[in-house]
Amino acid sequence: MSPQPIFANHKVVRNFVLITLCSQFAYSVLAMKGVLLPQMLELWNVSKTEFGLLMSLYGFVHIIFYVALSWAQDRFSPRMLIPLAMIAGGATTFFLGKTSDFYTLCVLFLLLAVLCDGAFWPAVLSSVRRSTTDENQGKAFGLLEGGRGIIELLQNSMTLGLYAWLGYSVFGLEVAFMINGVIMIILGVVCWLVLPRDNLLKSAADSDQKLREVAEGMKLTLRMPEIWMAGLSGFFIYFAYTSLPFYITYLTELYTLPVLAISIFGIASTSVGRIGSAFPAGFIANRFFGGSTGAMRAGLLLVSVFGLAMALLPPVQSLVWVAMIGIFPLIFVIFFMRALYFAPFGEMGLPPRFSGAVIACAAFVVYLPSAFAYLVWGFLLDSFPGEQGYRLMFFGLALLGLAGAISATILHRRTDEGLRERIATRVAELDKKLGLEGEEKSFAEG
Repeated sequence: MSPQPIFANHKVVRNFVLITLCSQFAYSVLAMKGVLLPQMLELWNVSKTEFGLLMSLYGFVHIIFYVALSWAQDRFSPRMLIPLAMIAGGATTFFLGKTSDFYTLCVLFLLLAVLCDGAFWPAVLSSVRRSTTDENQGKAFGLLEGGRGIIELLQNSMTLGLYAWLGYSVFGLEVAFMINGVIMIILGVVCWLVLPRDNLLKSAADSDQKLREVAEGMKLTLRMPEIWMAGLSGFFIYFAYTSLPFYITYLTELYTLPVLAISIFGIASTSVGRIGSAFPAGFIANRFFGGSTGAMRAGLLLVSVFGLAMALLPPVQSLVWVAMIGIFPLIFVIFFMRALYFAPFGEMGLPPRFSGAVIACAAFVVYLPSAFAYLVWGFLLDSFPGEQGYRLMFFGLALLGLAGAISATILHRRTDEGLRERIATRVAELDKKLGLEGEEKSFAEG
């Protein structure tokens, strides 16, 4: 029997490409920090601790809105949720490079968290989950992450080019913010015109019945321990991911490489590493690890090994190439896992109509480190300048990888114990209770 195609028709492919574009341009600020953090600190005139505080403010607000707006993910269609975020977030991004006042930056980051993340990112994730079958979840999320990597490569290359062309001036970053803001607004308008209108619920047009179906679906799914265990595994992966921007300052401060050379390395390692690891992630997970949970377990173990190796590496100039070579596979593995940590929610067999609220609540757990991790890393490196701070950072990374591997191992065992059948039985009982009939729908039916 030949494998099913990942996407059912050209309309689903078109919408997937559009959602991928939106999902990366909406995070232009986050994309730049992995390559151009020293320049961003100069542009905004902030320390690493203040930058960590900005990121933590952003993280705290958006994860709160994940939960507060979780009900909206299954009640409303992507056409309602994504365009508004892109247009409003684009206007905010346009002005982000025009101030160095810390309190103004706090307000702008607060707006970005509310407008460009709270309801937006879960809508993107649930749209991807609903675009393909349960068996192809890892592949679809891998394509999303790999596609975002290509866009990130173009974004950062453009920004770095502007920075160099304008005489290595941070004015290039300001121009890049404005360009990204305009593109976001254009994408928001296109989304309004073409994204699906259907919310996939079985209820009829009655609004109260739809809200009841959403509420009962949330009660059913959010009582499952596997949902929260999948979120916990993602938590450790994302915590490891938050250390990536500081690899650039690690090479700059301990090995005194030129900023432009470090930025080029950042593009090569983060964007190219993201593309090279994310695209095949779902295929590799299914072929060699029995699904996304097994692949995450293996990846977290590798993070622990690479983190320990970097912590023990002496920062002497003659070992600069060893440091760069050691960082590259660490970044590669982290992006490999990032492509997978929302795939388990589809692989479990959760109905597409209930997956939006589940993913939104799970995203609260997965992205919880964004509320404090950047601040932790920044404060750690400012409090222990030089070699000691970075050694502690990599030791911490090794511990995170080990803890995450334990969590992913438990999740992998539980998902192999008839979980899909249990979910199907509970959903059938819920539909009978609510008097709902008909087959499950997905955007793949197009």
